[in-house]
Amino acid sequence: MSSSDPAAVDVSIVVPVRNEAGNVAPLIEEIAAALDGRWRYEIIYVNDGSTDATPANLNAIMKQRNNLRRIDHAASSGQSAAVRSGVRAARGAIVATLDGDGQNNPAFLPDLIAAVQNGGGRIGLSAGQRVGRKATGFKKLQSRVANSVRNAILHDGTRDTGCGLKAFPREAFLAMPYFDGLHRFLPALMRREGYDIAYVDVIDRPRHSGVSNYGFFDRLWIGIMDLFGVWWLIRRKKPTPVATEVTFHD
Repeated sequence: MSSSDPAAVDVSIVVPVRNEAGNVAPLIEEIAAALDGRWRYEIIYVNDGSTDATPANLNAIMKQRNNLRRIDHAASSGQSAAVRSGVRAARGAIVATLDGDGQNNPAFLPDLIAAVQNGGGRIGLSAGQRVGRKATGFKKLQSRVANSVRNAILHDGTRDTGCGLKAFPREAFLAMPYFDGLHRFLPALMRREGYDIAYVDVIDRPRHSGVSNYGFFDRLWIGIMDLFGVWWLIRRKKPTPVATEVTFHD
């Protein structure tokens, strides 16, 4: 349930967005429909350097919803930076994310959040995995190749890291080493920290309006470097030593 006290929240929903003016209002309504009556929650939109009416549309809705917050990046910094800004500002112990283009259905948020909440501290990430993906054949092919290569190297057991629908404990996320592209490697990094991963099949949808802000070839080589950087981090991880304080008594 949304709270009359905006600081009293259990769950924070973070939505990174750039030039998605036509998708703002419908998506917020769907998020509210999915979460009202279940949790005290807030919605944090991270406006990643939009040049359209996205900020104005958010401002109009904020006048009606006291649980909607807006964070601005003066210039576009990318999806990982936007997610991190939102998580750092979040007041909830559990954070859930979804893309701002409307392709991620908020109806799956309760399952993702509940998986973390009921995980007894073992679940570091609840990840959506898309079925019936609404994308071009080329995009589907490039995703299959990228996921296969990543899984072969990192052994993260995840077939779809590109889905924006995720939930995790806020503190666990903020403990991750930050780099551009972090959001695509969360399963491997959470496993590195000893957490389990929960998976939820989600139905992909067509974009409601606008065009995609994320390309493939502009991220290809950076993604390859990120992949081997994460591999290195995993290889260098050592078990956390058991520390025992020694005290002396007279």
